Amino acid sequence: MNFKEEAVVIRIRRGPSRKTTKAQKAPKQASQDIPLTQKIEENIEFFSSLYQESSDVIFRSFVVGEKDACIIYIDGLSDTQKLDQQVLETLLDKTEFDESDFLLSVKNKLPISNIKNISTYSACIDSIGNGSPILLFDGYEEALSLGLVKYEKRSIEEPQAETAIRGPREGFTESLGVNISLLRRIIKDPALKMKTILVGKYTKTKVVISYIEGLADNTLIEEIERRLQTINIDGVLESGYIEQFIEDDPYSPFPQVLYTERPDVVSANLLEGRAILMIEGTPFSLIAPVSFFSLFQSQEDYYERFWIGTFIRVLRFLFLAISLFLPSVYVAITTFHQEMVPPDLLISIASAREGIPFPAIVEALLMEIAFEALREAGIRLPKQVGSAVSIVGALVIGQAAVQAGIVGAPMIIVVSITGIASFMVPRYSIGLAIRLLRFPIIILGGTLGLIGVMLALIILIIHLSSLKSFGLPYLSPVSTVEKNSLKDTLIRAPLWKMNHRPQLTGEYKAVRQGPNLKPGRNKGGE
Repeated sequence: MNFKEEAVVIRIRRGPSRKTTKAQKAPKQASQDIPLTQKIEENIEFFSSLYQESSDVIFRSFVVGEKDACIIYIDGLSDTQKLDQQVLETLLDKTEFDESDFLLSVKNKLPISNIKNISTYSACIDSIGNGSPILLFDGYEEALSLGLVKYEKRSIEEPQAETAIRGPREGFTESLGVNISLLRRIIKDPALKMKTILVGKYTKTKVVISYIEGLADNTLIEEIERRLQTINIDGVLESGYIEQFIEDDPYSPFPQVLYTERPDVVSANLLEGRAILMIEGTPFSLIAPVSFFSLFQSQEDYYERFWIGTFIRVLRFLFLAISLFLPSVYVAITTFHQEMVPPDLLISIASAREGIPFPAIVEALLMEIAFEALREAGIRLPKQVGSAVSIVGALVIGQAAVQAGIVGAPMIIVVSITGIASFMVPRYSIGLAIRLLRFPIIILGGTLGLIGVMLALIILIIHLSSLKSFGLPYLSPVSTVEKNSLKDTLIRAPLWKMNHRPQLTGEYKAVRQGPNLKPGRNKGGE
């Protein structure tokens, strides 16, 4: 029997009764837990009116014993082969069912592991939309939701945006079930909890709140749930939608939620007591709460020895300062504070800028805008030509601008070093904030000199000090002076010294590993 060939779309035309008249208002009332009726014709008419002009919604009617039955599913989301073999063949092979408890008897006969009883129109709609067919029987106010979901999905691959020299090569996919399984495979303890919330009026996107019970503070989980439940929009297409609705300060350029597509990064944050949001349809998971310093941590910092991790992390913060302030400092010094430059260097800069028609601030803004345009062009173009266009474009434009006398060679060097420094930031979201803030700081440096640069730095520190991420101060643990947490900020202490979890919000389980773990402490079994 070919199930798809015999599937028919049922459209019953009959005089509307009061119940069927209400059923015509399906989209509005479906969200109101209206119970199914005992008459299968009325139930079918409700779903037929709801899914009219939807050719991919299949209605398959048949008879089981002496009872009319109907399966409703969406072609492409449900496993039609299993529907043929495990449902239709089982129900149509003249098998006798217990009339005293017919639905239970049917559930016991069907070789399907996941079958649920549902009794409302809204539950049926959710089941059909998720890819689980529903099975209706005449004379019963309940339907069976058959867990036969099957749709095309991307295979597990290495994350493109978070490559690692050392570490796992697996990354999350767009399938929520696959992502949860990847997480469960790492953290096997039953204390790992998953709470599901549907967000979006039309998309009904599943958002899973994941945390480890006993490590994450209960008030944090409750606050995340509250913020998610207040989201009332048409649909959620990516994790960025959720991020923009739940962050504390939406006007700040700094990210207050960290996103990642690496299961090992998610697991590490879970073990520190943070909460994770996994969203259906995107490989990016959200981590909350986060601090400014956690945005500069990479998974490889912990896979290599602590000397290497500390050196690379110090380099990141050094190049953060260069990326943010180098162009503005250069503009300020060459415009207002020439006495601070050594004479030989000042002569070299002056000779290079001889004949340049623009002041230094205009030079800096022109080259920074051109560099950002080239960077975006390289990202948006196909991979085969994107990198070539960005590199060749930068070389050609820079050389041509110097030869044409539009900008000086020192400015090209400054902009190039700034661009390289910006690539040292391991998180794209914080890198965007730095790129955005660079322009107003250049303007302040070009108009007020080094006083303007210092003013920008003071305003920046004040702003960062006022930010919070789900109750966690953004500059913690430096601003809160937490001795144990300082081991994983500007430096990365040895793993055997990091005995305590960071204090995030509320109650937490401080100790995360045993004492005396330093290698060689007990040599020879002493």
